[in-house]
This record gives sequence, C-alpha cells and structure tokens, in this order.
Amino acid sequence: MRPAQAILGVGLRRLLQIENPLQIRYNIPMNTNADLAPKKDYYAPMHTAEHILNQTMVRVFGCNRSKTNHIEKNKSKCDYFLPSAPTEEQLREVEALVNDVIASRLPVTAEELPREVAEKSVDLSSLPEEAGETVRLVRVGGYDVCPCIGKHVSNTSEIGRFKLFSWDYQNGRLRIRFKLEQ
Repeated sequence: MRPAQAILGVGLRRLLQIENPLQIRYNIPMNTNADLAPKKDYYAPMHTAEHILNQTMVRVFGCNRSKTNHIEKNKSKCDYFLPSAPTEEQLREVEALVNDVIASRLPVTAEELPREVAEKSVDLSSLPEEAGETVRLVRVGGYDVCPCIGKHVSNTSEIGRFKLFSWDYQNGRLRIRFKLEQ
C-alpha cells in the first residue's frame, strides 16, 4: 500500500479513475474560431503536467486548482491553499500519482462549448466575462477537464517524468516547484 492510500484512506484505483468525471454528453463540433486557439505560449509538456498536478491536488487534498502559477520550460511553480502543511510523504505520493497519470498514455484534447453548456460541468469562475460565449475546454483523458487557452501535448506520454524539487508552506499557502525529466 502506498503512503497516501493509508494517510488519505483513498484507494489508488479510485483516486486515479480514468473516466469522464463530468459526464458531458454534448456532440458539439469544433469550430475554427481563432479567438479560442491556444494563446499562452507555455511549454506544452509542462503546461499539461500542471493540469495533471492540479487535478491530483484537488483529488488528494480537496483544495481548489492553483490560481497562482508560473509555467516555464525548465521549472514551474503552483500555489495551493491548504489548512495545514502536507508532509513530505504526502507530497512524494502526489508526485507518484502525477507520474502514474502521465504513464497512462491519456489523450489530451480540446473542445469548444457554449458557455452555458460548459458552466454546467466545470468551474468557469476564473474566466472574465469578456471571455465570450464559447469556451475552450481541455481534457486530459477522463482525468481532468478545465477551461484553458494554453498549449498542450496530444498525449500524456509526451510529458516525461514529473519531479517535485522543492516546496514550502506559509500562512496557508503551499508553493510547489517542479520540473520535467526525460
């Protein structure tokens, strides 16, 4: 049994369920709206790893996705707000879980949905109103889905190995720094 399973009382299989958690069943064709094309020039493997990290943190700690992050090619950081500092063992388990998702070779896709359809399934609170009536959702297999305007890999197998190299906890904020290794 892995440490987080004992600590969190969550089976790995349940935690890493690779199914559509949102059950969106709309068949809306992708359009070629240039306004919805990827805008942020993030390094695609790192940015996709950030999506997986966010969903893993939500599933393990029940926190919100990171709203404060800095994504770069060589190293990145994300901030999460937690009621207490996680242990090193818990954070190493997060690292292992992220790598398990990456190793699952999940497809990464984007779809455009009317805002009123998307808001029934995902949190759009971080989108400004001027974002428009069509929202671009990025899916990492059935593991994660969220609105995003960044670049992504087409399959998690393109990411490499996820490595946490430092973290600190201060005043309820956990800052995680990570990199990718080939």
